[in-house]
Amino acid sequence: MAAGEAISDLFTFKKNVMETWKLKAKGNWNEIKGKIKKQYATITDDDLLYQEGKDDELLGRIQKKTGKTKDQVIKWIDQL
Repeated sequence: MAAGEAISDLFTFKKNVMETWKLKAKGNWNEIKGKIKKQYATITDDDLLYQEGKDDELLGRIQKKTGKTKDQVIKWIDQL
């Protein structure tokens, strides 16, 4: 496999993970918020405000409060 193909495959994989995360977040966000707040008391309702099309901003706020990378936050929320 060429380097270009590997990068393309990685990009496709990450895009699919984000789409899966978005669908899960939309469907169960209130439940997920409660679990996040139990684990991180410093995260507020304002930090967890979900707005359509602003997923990166939401992830950024969670990253800032948890110290996790974007990928770590996505995996963590996916496991909640």
